[in-house]
Amino acid sequence: MPALEEKTAPPAAPPPEPPKATPAATTNPYIGILGVFLGAGLATLNARLLSVGLADLRGAIGLDFDAASWIPTALNMATMFSGVFVVFVNSILGPRRILLPMAAIFTVASFFIPFAAPSYWAIVALVVIAGLSSGTFYSLTMTFVLNALPKKLIIFGIAAYAADIVFVSNFASAIYAWYFDHFSWHWIFWNATLFTPVMMICVYYGIPRQPPTGTMPNWRGFTYFSFGFALLYGALDQGERLYWFNSGTIVAMSAAGIFLVAASAIRHKILPNPAVSLKFLNRRNIIIFALSIFVFKFEHLATVVLVPSFLGNIQHYRNLEIGHALAWIALPMFVVVWLVAITIVHTNSRLILAAGFTICATTCWVCAHLDSSWYGRSFQIIELVLAVGFACSYVGLVSNLVLEAIEAGALTSLANSATYSGFMHFIRIFGGQVGVTVMTRFLNVREEFHSNMLGLNVQAGNWLTDERLRTLTAGFLSSSSSQEEAQQRALSVLGSQIRGQAYTMAIADAFVLITWVVAGYLLLMLFLRPGKVNFNMLRKMK
Repeated sequence: MPALEEKTAPPAAPPPEPPKATPAATTNPYIGILGVFLGAGLATLNARLLSVGLADLRGAIGLDFDAASWIPTALNMATMFSGVFVVFVNSILGPRRILLPMAAIFTVASFFIPFAAPSYWAIVALVVIAGLSSGTFYSLTMTFVLNALPKKLIIFGIAAYAADIVFVSNFASAIYAWYFDHFSWHWIFWNATLFTPVMMICVYYGIPRQPPTGTMPNWRGFTYFSFGFALLYGALDQGERLYWFNSGTIVAMSAAGIFLVAASAIRHKILPNPAVSLKFLNRRNIIIFALSIFVFKFEHLATVVLVPSFLGNIQHYRNLEIGHALAWIALPMFVVVWLVAITIVHTNSRLILAAGFTICATTCWVCAHLDSSWYGRSFQIIELVLAVGFACSYVGLVSNLVLEAIEAGALTSLANSATYSGFMHFIRIFGGQVGVTVMTRFLNVREEFHSNMLGLNVQAGNWLTDERLRTLTAGFLSSSSSQEEAQQRALSVLGSQIRGQAYTMAIADAFVLITWVVAGYLLLMLFLRPGKVNFNMLRKMK
């Protein structure tokens, strides 16, 4: 028998290779920056389109003035609720987990708002949903930009941010007028439906996934705070129209808002929230720079409120004509902000902020000499100068906020960072509404004052008044059925002319008010402690 062959053990199988990890999707931070800039611009444009087009919306769906006025209020109250809250949620979840679902909700809600037109409450509900979702866009923009850009490019990110916001704010009237002339009022809302998906694509491919960090913030305390200030925001927005505390609605909203804010403060005192560090805000420079946000928002009312109101009420400009007039501010901003950014690198951001405020205050002082003969072209040179002032103010403002955050140590902990960012966004949203409320009240009081003063000198029996009435009556006589009808029409026109002059003088007084507010803040800047960090130093860091 042949010898049995020695059996050899088969070679050991190689150990199984560990499963290959699926490579994380690569993202481009510059695409993400474009996405958050689109979000901030869309949120700003959405609110401005609704404000500018509210009269057309009211006429299209048959709403009375009082009911229609609550639609933008509901949007802004919802933005107030989510705008600060989301800053603290972002410190845990990151911007991608927030922006993608919120952008999708904003897109869907904006699409369905026009279809809900027969139902007033359906419109309000959808507007609130749109406000809650879009309120997250603006608040997360600069946070991501500062983390994504190399330190040497941060100043240019700030410049782009300034151009984005100021351009949209001043160009919204022209955009709405184009939509209304070529399409319909539906595009107040469908503008968001068209462009928000582009933002979502940029966020998806530009903002990386990140695991949640830390624990979620205390929901109850934040809900009290956010809902309380949302109610106070609504009370400020509707107060002038409803005669303030003569209205039960304003009293109820104010009382409930104060109660909820107080409840959030008491809860934080008893059970401190680890996501909030209020002691960090107890710094002189932080408070002074926070006030600069209010001052900028207030001076910006010169072009967002005063110039459009004058051209619309006195010269009877349409939205498209007002938009063309304001383009003299919006378009130059795209050039000026980059020059300002380069200047800040080689000079001092505080100096640029002060220079911007000074330019705006001086220009508003010039505007205080306006009269009823001014029209769109009368503001062209003024608006070009304001474009420079706004560019210096806003780029300088955000630059100083960033440098102060670095110097004060806001980036050393999630609590400090979230508290600092949340406080600044709170001043931006709520402080901005305080400025609008003060300006609206001031205009109404000054118009009433000037009407009374002019009325004292326009009385029957005064030869100038009688001569004016005779001239007007003669002009209307040929198109009137009788002498009495011509006289009534003459009296109506004279009253309208008096109101027009009173309103023009009130606008002039408002420009003076802006000048003094800015001058007061420039004096306050003298109390700033010297800064130790500048952008030239940041450019040298890796």
